[in-house]
Amino acid sequence: STRRSFARSTSPLFSSPPTRYLLTYDYIPDVLEKRGPFREGHVGLAKDMIEKGTCVSGGPSAVPGESVPNGALFIFTTKDAAESFVAEDPYVSNGIVTGHSILEWTVVVGNN
Repeated sequence: STRRSFARSTSPLFSSPPTRYLLTYDYIPDVLEKRGPFREGHVGLAKDMIEKGTCVSGGPSAVPGESVPNGALFIFTTKDAAESFVAEDPYVSNGIVTGHSILEWTVVVGNN
């Protein structure tokens, strides 16, 4: 029937949608030139939080077609984890990040 084939073609629906927290960063325009001394600490912090299960993923973001990132996006399992990342991130304490925001995100469809 049409109903069953439609159900099979859609993304999985979560019966109890997980809540995630989106951390967005704004970077200085010359991020590529200035991030070097702090990059290992920044990436290492993210990897540690991924291993602990508090960070889902993350990475730089850019306007399509541009090679220099204008910021970053990270997905965390708790608001506390996102706030801890900001508090401990050497990119923040050393001026690479000019602003950030944390948004609550309810995942309705998708894969774990």
